[in-house]
This record gives sequence, C-alpha cells and structure tokens, in this order.
Amino acid sequence: MNVQIATEAEVLREAAQILVQHLSPTKVARFWASWQVGHGDYLQWRDEAFDNTTVDELYDQIIEFQKRIHS
Repeated sequence: MNVQIATEAEVLREAAQILVQHLSPTKVARFWASWQVGHGDYLQWRDEAFDNTTVDELYDQIIEFQKRIHS
C-alpha cells in the first residue's frame, strides 16, 4: 500500500482555497484569526488519541468512516 502525504504547506494552501471559495473575505479573516490562537497541547492530545495506533489501523478507520458518511 502506498500512502502519499501532503506537506503542511500543501494542506494549508488547499484549505485556504476552499475557504476563499465558500466564505466571504471577512469570514475567512475571522476564521484565520481565531484558528491561529489555538489552545491546549496538540502534540500531547495526538499522543493520547492515537497511542499505539498504526498507520494501517488509521487507514482502516478512515475507510470505514467514509463508508458510513457516504451510505
């Protein structure tokens, strides 16, 4: 199984394009301002949420989630 992972810059660029296409400039600016503030410790949360979870297990969970939302 080949998994291609986008860079952070690619993900942020795509997200920005989607926001600009679907929201007014004012709402985009407000979103970015509030999102940049952030809270908590993401790395600690990530380690707790995905402790001992393999990439293959995450992939299977994503596939099952997509099946549920598209059925």
